[in-house]
Amino acid sequence: MTVMTTQNNAGIDDRHNAQSPAAQQDTAHLASSSADTLQDFDDAVETPEFLQSGTSPFPEPDREPVGSDWELEPGVKYLVALDVDGTLVDHDGVMSPEVKDAALAAIAAGHHLVISTGRSRGATLPVCEQLGLEEGFAVASNGGITLQLDPSAPDHYRVLDAVTFNPGPALQALKDALPTAKFALETADGNFFATERFQDRSFGIQAIGTDIHQLAELDAVRLVVYSSEDTPENFADAIEAAGLHGVAYAVGWTAWLDVAAAGVSKASALEQVRRHLGVDPAHTVAVGDGRNDVEMLDWAARGVAMGQAPDEVVAVAREVTNSVYDDGAARILRSLV
Repeated sequence: MTVMTTQNNAGIDDRHNAQSPAAQQDTAHLASSSADTLQDFDDAVETPEFLQSGTSPFPEPDREPVGSDWELEPGVKYLVALDVDGTLVDHDGVMSPEVKDAALAAIAAGHHLVISTGRSRGATLPVCEQLGLEEGFAVASNGGITLQLDPSAPDHYRVLDAVTFNPGPALQALKDALPTAKFALETADGNFFATERFQDRSFGIQAIGTDIHQLAELDAVRLVVYSSEDTPENFADAIEAAGLHGVAYAVGWTAWLDVAAAGVSKASALEQVRRHLGVDPAHTVAVGDGRNDVEMLDWAARGVAMGQAPDEVVAVAREVTNSVYDDGAARILRSLV
């Protein structure tokens, strides 16, 4: 695994190149030109309703845990990939004491816990800190960013991999299909740019206000689309009708979409981490609840769906644990010690 590799993925063309000076200048110029209006943007930030305290994007759980023939091999140090929202934390972003204690026990047992989330690096690192993870790896932005945790590095981490793509075609198709949607874009350097006063806690940083034309000129690690005007069903239909090509994407619990470079997922990043650590594929565990976890659960030898996961997520899992409301992640972590 090469330190700070930026892969620019424009669909079928896989080019491993550092971000161009022109792209860096565009990002810096946009951040600078937006600085004067950032305060007004801050004051008018809109938090999507489903992320406000007291509201839940997760359906009520209706499944009982389903086990498998998996058995713990004594002395083996497993790679354990853990989704965050809906797995480690509830819809208010709160990690229960039981989940935290179980994670700490798994770390003490020597297992490689890897946070694997759709959140950006800025929102992923606090979860690592909460668990006391000072070394190891984390996957952010649905596989677009891979971090190595290192207490000796600046900011206590370094970026090992950043996979970018040209968002222009996807933006145009999505804008046509969802004319009232809001858009946000994450760049390889960790900045966020957004339209329509769109802000979300998964960004981990204040988004800089801009317009969709400027977004289309940037290289993206992740493109986020949210609509407050569409039902989840209508939103999903519009995404399908948009006919996105050359990118990977996952629809969330609500009218929410994450877009990444073609071929990029949590699983693609985790496979690189597995090889770096030298962990046998048979010694991999993953726990998640969302559609962006499907590839990860299929990749792991022991893929575990949370109890509130939708049917298509459960279908690829080897096991089903309790819901996030009943500390389902803790149940799996405890099985490792």
